Amino acid sequence: MQGFPSSVTSDYASFQVWDLLQGLSTYIRTMLSTQALLSAIGVGEKSATVIGATFQWFLRDLTGMLGGILFTFSQGSNLDSNAKMWRLVADLMNDLGMLMDLISPLFPSAFVYVVCLGSLSRSFTGVASGATRAALTQHFALHNNAADISAKEGSQETVATMIGMALGMLFARATMGHPVAIWFCFLSLTFFHMYANYKAVKCLALNSLNPQRTSILLQHFMETGQVLTPEQVSRMEYILPVWIFSKGLKNSKLIHTQVHLGVRVSSLNHPELVDLLHSAGSHYRKAKYLLVETKGIIYVVVHKDSTATDVLQSFIHALATATLTDKNRSVHTESQSWMDRQYAIFLQKLKSSGWKTERLLSPSILWKANWISESVDEKID
Repeated sequence: MQGFPSSVTSDYASFQVWDLLQGLSTYIRTMLSTQALLSAIGVGEKSATVIGATFQWFLRDLTGMLGGILFTFSQGSNLDSNAKMWRLVADLMNDLGMLMDLISPLFPSAFVYVVCLGSLSRSFTGVASGATRAALTQHFALHNNAADISAKEGSQETVATMIGMALGMLFARATMGHPVAIWFCFLSLTFFHMYANYKAVKCLALNSLNPQRTSILLQHFMETGQVLTPEQVSRMEYILPVWIFSKGLKNSKLIHTQVHLGVRVSSLNHPELVDLLHSAGSHYRKAKYLLVETKGIIYVVVHKDSTATDVLQSFIHALATATLTDKNRSVHTESQSWMDRQYAIFLQKLKSSGWKTERLLSPSILWKANWISESVDEKID
């Protein structure tokens, strides 16, 4: 790669090493699972018909296509903000898909359902992996060389595929007719694949602001007055789905889960609307957002003319409010006072530490409101 290593981020090399290793394990397992799938379809048996095998393969592919479309509509806007998590989830779903192919011969009466479930699982992988790969390529590129990085990664993947296919054929040939050996190889490579993926994602030091990283940064700043670097935050942030480790626990680093960004005004109940109107007339008169606090949950109503900077400010303000709520202070007054004194300093220190402060990576805001500032009160549509 031209200009390497100065043309890419410091985490590029370590990520690529682990990514190459997980790719090799994937291609070896693909040969084992494909061998089992073809056997289940009837390849090599006189009783198998071409039309039957073609139809089964068609249903498998069709299920995958439909699954990819549905997954894109449901989670497409969430992939950028949680690139690390979805990278892991994508490979886990790929592992499940290959497992379905491997066990398909064991359930001949339900063969079509099993392979369709496997195809559905892999369809999630295709969408999530492709989207997160694009986000990571942009992260690695320091000199507007994203195309060069993408091309080199494509070549690296091709080499890994060739080596993996060759090793996969050797494994498939050596284990043919030995179910125990097949399962031992598959499960061993699957565990290694999951470990390699975890190490690859863990070494990434993303410098974009998403809800969790912003929460970690703000809490540390409010406690110490200092801003963590992307490398420090990468060691602190969770890369597994939140529900795995936060169920029934109250972890201060998960305070971003208490903030609901871009809520619909009509979804608020009467006391919350009263609080919203009060906020519009006092605390947030000049802001392009309104905050409502109810039982520790901070609802953020975003103005229709708000910019990316306004959204980032609203989220940081909501995080500060949630933090101060835990300390039983006068929520709106204290949080507004903190924003007036510390927000500009916080942003400046973020930039100095290498963070991108142009926008917050969050799911798309579907609902925005409109209110008009007047001399006496505010009106909300």
